[in-house]
Amino acid sequence: MFEVIGWIVFGLIVGAVAKLLMPGRDPGGFIITILLGIAGALIGGFVGRSLGWYGPADGAGFLLSLVGAVALLVIYRMVAGRRRV
Repeated sequence: MFEVIGWIVFGLIVGAVAKLLMPGRDPGGFIITILLGIAGALIGGFVGRSLGWYGPADGAGFLLSLVGAVALLVIYRMVAGRRRV
C-alpha cells in the first residue's frame, strides 16, 4: 500500500518539475501531470535498468524520471495538439 502512495507522491513531484521546465497550457491539467510523472518514473526505471544503471529492485533516479516525464509531456502535447486542429 505504501509503495503505491510513494509512486503517486514521487510522480507528483516529477510531474510538477516537468511542468515547470515546460510551461504552457496542457489539456488535462493536474491529473494528467501526475500520471505523466508516474509514467516518466516507470520509463526512467526501465531505461536505467536496461542500460545497467539500476539494479532489478532499484527505483528510477530523479533525473532519469524527469527526462521520461518531460519526453512524455512533449509527446502528449503533440498528440493532443493535433486533436484540437
